[in-house]
Amino acid sequence: MEMLFGFLVLLACLLVGVRHGGIGLAVISGIGLVVFTFVFQYKPGTPPIDVMLTILAVVTCAGFLQTSGGLTVMLKYAEQFLRSNPKQITILAPLTTWFLTVLCGTGHVVYTMFPIIYDIAIKQNIRPERPMAVSSVASQMGICASPVSVAVVSIIGFMAAAGYDYTVLQILAVSIPATGFGVLCAALWSYRRGKDLEKDPRFQEFIQDPENKKYVYGDVESLQGKSLPKEFYRAMFIFFGGILIIAVLGNFPDLLPHFAASADAKPKPISMTSVIQMVMLLVGAAILLTCNVKAKDVGNSQVFRSGIVALVSVYGVAWMANTYFGAHMTVLKEALGTAVAAVASYPWAYAIIAFVTSKLVNSQAAAIAIVVPMALGVGMDPVLIMSFISACYGYFFLPTYPSDLACIGFDRSGTTRIGKYILNHSFMIPGLIGVSTGCCMGFLMAHIVM
Repeated sequence: MEMLFGFLVLLACLLVGVRHGGIGLAVISGIGLVVFTFVFQYKPGTPPIDVMLTILAVVTCAGFLQTSGGLTVMLKYAEQFLRSNPKQITILAPLTTWFLTVLCGTGHVVYTMFPIIYDIAIKQNIRPERPMAVSSVASQMGICASPVSVAVVSIIGFMAAAGYDYTVLQILAVSIPATGFGVLCAALWSYRRGKDLEKDPRFQEFIQDPENKKYVYGDVESLQGKSLPKEFYRAMFIFFGGILIIAVLGNFPDLLPHFAASADAKPKPISMTSVIQMVMLLVGAAILLTCNVKAKDVGNSQVFRSGIVALVSVYGVAWMANTYFGAHMTVLKEALGTAVAAVASYPWAYAIIAFVTSKLVNSQAAAIAIVVPMALGVGMDPVLIMSFISACYGYFFLPTYPSDLACIGFDRSGTTRIGKYILNHSFMIPGLIGVSTGCCMGFLMAHIVM
């Protein structure tokens, strides 16, 4: 009974915290911590310090990338690519936003792409909902395929803590094909979704007003033709160099420094979490010293602020969850022993848990911080955990995430929207297709690679 009450406290903190967003979720988790410690007399768990430090290093580097203009260069090339293939915007736009997230580690880069995608679609007389909704979904699916995302570095940290020394490339060899395939399937479905604009009575009625028509078909600001400073390009190449270094060192551990825990112990390579932290800080320093960046401006960048919110959220949620599950780990291992066996026969059970948790906490990183340590703690096969990495994106289920709301706002035609019944919104079917097909591909790749 006590275990049930504790779980209700955990669930209540998550539900209340979600209403207040990232940092709000973290501090509401503090209520659960106090209740568990002082009321239930649970021994406080341990926050995932290594994971948090890695997140901090990554978002700091990403903040330098945005402040230096390196991110602007990426967006310029992305726009150039899309405008050179306007007829295929429904397929190419989501692949582009997914790839940008893979490169940058955050889905927030999509905000700059929305007006570009809209402008291309409307001028080609393509229903803007088709490329825009799936592009919003794709930008979030790319998070678990990025070597510098909070979600991926969290998985690496939790796997390493559990004694599984998978390389960065092994993780990405599963997550990149899985999420990329899911995005492609969602894009193909979106190609003919909804009515064509000329057959949509709601749209045609809206543009009967000349002011509305001018609003719908008006131009947007473009990066094309703009000359960017050489420092912007330098920052981008430095960042790419850092990603390449992490990939090489992660796949070839013999290149890493080796240290022995004691005089008679065999030297072992330093952990990849430490390597990622060092390289990200090095990249940030290189950008600072060579790209005319003011360090004080980095803290005001959107990418840095969003990353810090994610860091604090992981801190509170993971600590609270660790305290609860740690207090009941013996019972959980016994009770979930049959569940683990069941997951081997019905592996979708873990995917559903990850999906629902992601929706509850509105964050892939926070969902991973909850479900991955618990799954590893009860002896679940890490291959299964990686198989369903796409399922960690479930917060599209309700259209409350900032990127989805921004997408609706940028679609001046009104075709991307929240439906009358809430759940019939523009992101539902692309999201379900992307996650389900991504899990299928992930299951295949994980059993080949890991």
